[in-house]
Amino acid sequence: MSDRKPASPAAQGSADKAANDKPRISPGEFFRQVRVEANKVAWPSRQETVQTAIFVGILMTILALFFLGVDSLFGFVVRSLLSLA
Repeated sequence: MSDRKPASPAAQGSADKAANDKPRISPGEFFRQVRVEANKVAWPSRQETVQTAIFVGILMTILALFFLGVDSLFGFVVRSLLSLA
């Protein structure tokens, strides 16, 4: 069992106050800051997006076929073992 005591209400209150020390901003200012930060993002070009989507589709197909093969192999092994019993 732990020997730790729960934090006192005064300690919890100071932690809550520290979290609320940030200045509050208006919704308009918040969305202006969001727009400024979004403009800093290096967005991929349409060609990069299409190439990446095609790559993901091909890789997904390859992995699906691989796991189908592994699952079929395990299924065959289990059926073979169960037929021995």
